[in-house]
Amino acid sequence: MLAEYQITLPAQTVDSAEPKGKALLETAKANLGFIPNMYANMVNSPGLLEAYLTGYASFRNDSGFTAPEQEVVFLTISRENGCEYCVSAHSFLADKKSGLAPEVTDAIRDGTPISDAKLAALAEFTKVVSGTRGLPSKAGTAAFLAAGYSERHILEIVLALSVKTISNYANHLFHTELDPVFAGRRWNDKG
Repeated sequence: MLAEYQITLPAQTVDSAEPKGKALLETAKANLGFIPNMYANMVNSPGLLEAYLTGYASFRNDSGFTAPEQEVVFLTISRENGCEYCVSAHSFLADKKSGLAPEVTDAIRDGTPISDAKLAALAEFTKVVSGTRGLPSKAGTAAFLAAGYSERHILEIVLALSVKTISNYANHLFHTELDPVFAGRRWNDKG
């Protein structure tokens, strides 16, 4: 899904970014080996990229979710928001880094049932929190908690929603081009 309006600010590089943005891009390049197109666009607002990176790192390091569960949350949010870039990137990460079973990744991408009951409950509750704007029902919350998650996990989903809202919306507005590294898992909001 892409916005009707496309932001025309140029993608930034380490050489063209303002000082705060330059530091963020240098760190990204050191950590990832490249600067994702998403970061090169978002750094036009260094505070936006900094907020994204800080929240993303907090979720990855401190959420209490396993790496596969983290991808379920990020993929579910990105699919719900129709973010072609993030669904593609997180599909790649699920396959190569997080250890999420490809059939789970594909089920989320395709909008079909997830066979793993606990991961299905996580994806469903993530959709509920997103779709209700943080107003899940008692019954929906009880099902999530019964699947083995905690109230803290609810707050961590809120963190993931904030992080993915930043990246998904920025990608919609920039029409961010998918990086070649993620191309094998390209997705569009039509399926």
